[in-house]
Amino acid sequence: MGERVRIVLQRSLIGTTEDQRATVRTLGLRRRGQSVVREWSPELEGVIRKVRHLVAVEPVEEGEHASQAR
Repeated sequence: MGERVRIVLQRSLIGTTEDQRATVRTLGLRRRGQSVVREWSPELEGVIRKVRHLVAVEPVEEGEHASQAR
């Protein structure tokens, strides 16, 4: 298993473009403060870069589970 990261939606989607909203939905985020854990990949990096002003990304420790999200 590769490196895993937690992605947290920190900013509201109000005032963003429809394209940015669709990107955030693709990540599986709906509400501010919600987080998801994903496997790191070059494709994910590109998606995150598109909405980097809306999200925070942090590494997930090996023993930590997705259910332990903030």
